[in-house]
Amino acid sequence: MLLKNTYNEFIKIIAKPRSYIGLGVLTALILVILFAMKADGTSYISFVTASFEQTLSFNGNILNGNLIAFIILQMLIVHIPLLVALVTGDLISGEAAMGTIRMLATKPISRTNIVLSKFIAGAVYTLILTLWLAFLALAVVKWMFGSGDMIVLNSSGLVILQESDILWRYAYSFIVAYLALLTVSSLSICLSAFADNSIGPIVSTMGIIILFTIIGSLDVTVFDSVKKFLFTTHMASWRSFFEDPIAIKEIWQSIIILVVHNILLVTIAVVKFNKKDITS
Repeated sequence: MLLKNTYNEFIKIIAKPRSYIGLGVLTALILVILFAMKADGTSYISFVTASFEQTLSFNGNILNGNLIAFIILQMLIVHIPLLVALVTGDLISGEAAMGTIRMLATKPISRTNIVLSKFIAGAVYTLILTLWLAFLALAVVKWMFGSGDMIVLNSSGLVILQESDILWRYAYSFIVAYLALLTVSSLSICLSAFADNSIGPIVSTMGIIILFTIIGSLDVTVFDSVKKFLFTTHMASWRSFFEDPIAIKEIWQSIIILVVHNILLVTIAVVKFNKKDITS
């Protein structure tokens, strides 16, 4: 019954026009970045490598698909949460707004499984969005710009990764990025259980992300003990796969914290929906 209800919930998602907005906007943003890189990408790369050109000599195709895919991820990973919340934020509250929540609760399935089916359907949509990002950022970009060794500028300096050592890093980085986006999906669905309209959970989700991001960026001692527990702190942990050596311990810590957030948010949503008054 859970699988059947999950299928029905996913059908509801793909039946809504807003579900395609995320895919369309994501495609448009990547095309804009590709156009900019095609038109003046060399100047952009020169700006990044200028401080190293006095001591290092760069040969070959620096502006290749591997580097541009990294740039795309760096630019878009902070914007995709809005596209996720736009769809998942009304999975429960949308039912209340349309007045179908009573009919939903009369199905021969527990309220807990109703919530779980919505979480699973939201997770599948988030996965599709992530896979579409991966396809555009890797397959399409490499087709346009070719492949090659990759230079990455991080806090420890300039890292040069060989072409044969890159693909698996992207595979794992997209898995971690998906887990981060899944947390956003879980947050918006959880907030949706408390609301009776579609706009509230979407706006609240983005507000929480902005608040947590600001707290994480403030260099204030009072927030030091809190930052490591905020899921926004770990949304960029995918970057760790492009370091040498890879910070395995930090990556696992991020994964654990993101998983705990997802479990906690699902639990809160289940408890709230089971107590929700659908008669008013």
